[in-house]
Amino acid sequence: MLIKTYGSAVYGIEATTITIEVNISGGTKYYIVGLPDNAVKESLQRIESALSTSGFRMPRQKIVVNLAPADIRKEGSAYDLAIAIGILASSRQIEAPILDEVLILGELSLDGGILPVKGALSIAMQAARDGFKGIILPLANAREAAAVENLQVCGIQHIKEAIDFVQEKKQLSKAKMNLQEELLDNIGDNDTDFADVQGQEHIKRALEIAAAGGHNVLLIGAPGSGKTMLAKRLPTILPPLTLDESLETTKIHSVAGLLGATQSRVMNRPFRAPHHTISDVALVGGGTNPKPGEISLAHNGVLFLDELPEFKRSVLEVMRQPLESRQITISRARFSVDYPASFILVAAMNPCPCGFHNHPQKDCVCNPGAVQKYLSKVSGPLLDRIDLHIEVTPIGFNELTSPRPAEKSEAVRSRVIAAREMQAQRFSSHNNIHCNAQMSPKQVREICRIDESGRALLKIAMERLGLSARAYDRILRVSRTIADTERCADIKTEHLAEAIHLRSLDRESWLE
Repeated sequence: MLIKTYGSAVYGIEATTITIEVNISGGTKYYIVGLPDNAVKESLQRIESALSTSGFRMPRQKIVVNLAPADIRKEGSAYDLAIAIGILASSRQIEAPILDEVLILGELSLDGGILPVKGALSIAMQAARDGFKGIILPLANAREAAAVENLQVCGIQHIKEAIDFVQEKKQLSKAKMNLQEELLDNIGDNDTDFADVQGQEHIKRALEIAAAGGHNVLLIGAPGSGKTMLAKRLPTILPPLTLDESLETTKIHSVAGLLGATQSRVMNRPFRAPHHTISDVALVGGGTNPKPGEISLAHNGVLFLDELPEFKRSVLEVMRQPLESRQITISRARFSVDYPASFILVAAMNPCPCGFHNHPQKDCVCNPGAVQKYLSKVSGPLLDRIDLHIEVTPIGFNELTSPRPAEKSEAVRSRVIAAREMQAQRFSSHNNIHCNAQMSPKQVREICRIDESGRALLKIAMERLGLSARAYDRILRVSRTIADTERCADIKTEHLAEAIHLRSLDRESWLE
């Protein structure tokens, strides 16, 4: 008897519905076809044990399982439960009239327990688009999938519950959640705050500008000056995740298997800080079975690269294209997958090997030319994609012990949100542009108009300070963001002056 059940496969962060056809006829062998990997082929042993311990039997006949479409590779153990239900229905051990209405996924343990799977949110969203009424999945994944509207999400812990449900003998409780309410409840729920940092007001101002415009930042300073501490607090001043951003970010983390049993959603903006020994594949994603890398896990959040010159040059160079396109495409012989990668890059580095170049109190002991050689480890094309170069100097004792309370992240975040609202209105007719940092050169010329005094200032800056030509567009973008933070419709001379001040590495005098 031929029976069809339905499962799902995840490629990139999107899912594809898989039809699982089970046919039992005369013979004694078990066949599974449709490009299964080893984990799928091994399902027979898990299914046989699970059925036996649950009071059912594995038919001693020829069983053919086809995973369609047959030209897509099937990976993982999430098909166990759907295949098991198909075998029971095909061997007439159960009557299951609703199999064409539900999508089934879950890994079976030998005692019939249901283990969690990856990518449950992507699968649930695709199931709703394909018209399924419900989805049966592990209880640990139920809250993750419950954000999908118009889909009955039933979480189970044992195969017996799934069998009773498809036979319509028992109604399972539906998982429910209100994602919008949970997002509102989690606003400001952070262990870190800008108020933790004493002094460094000019650095905080620069990070506020970066958050307001989505600009990439490079922090350059001596050891112990507070670069890492400041970078870790940048997510606390970014606008809260929107509903769509939370769902998209959750899909990525779900596919990567990073959502724990107690975490069903990504509620706060991600902060990823990989070690400098990371490989290029781990950073951008890929592998034999492609998975999202750190740049995708930082999507809608912050990617922090500490000790930037210590990263392998090949690792840094593979980031150049994703920084511009804000996505990464992983291509293989049979298929290609796209992962989103829209993040704010925050990099930190010492100014020289000893760390004390331009230090106000300590002398640099590096050999002549060592500073330039150290900085040259970071290529010009990568620096070209970083809008703000900020020099971080250590604070003094009086500033460190000052009783004056520092401004909290909540106050800074309110100004950032106001600036982002201006940009949302400005780019409302552009689907792929949401902040000033994403403007194209053509849009920079149209939007970032300056008057004669501003042009004169830029000319002087480029001639006297030795600013490079590539800094021109970056300065205009940043000055537009500075104007937005002050609710100004036009870019003023003081906005340009502040933007010029935030391009430390473009000054030839900085290396002297």
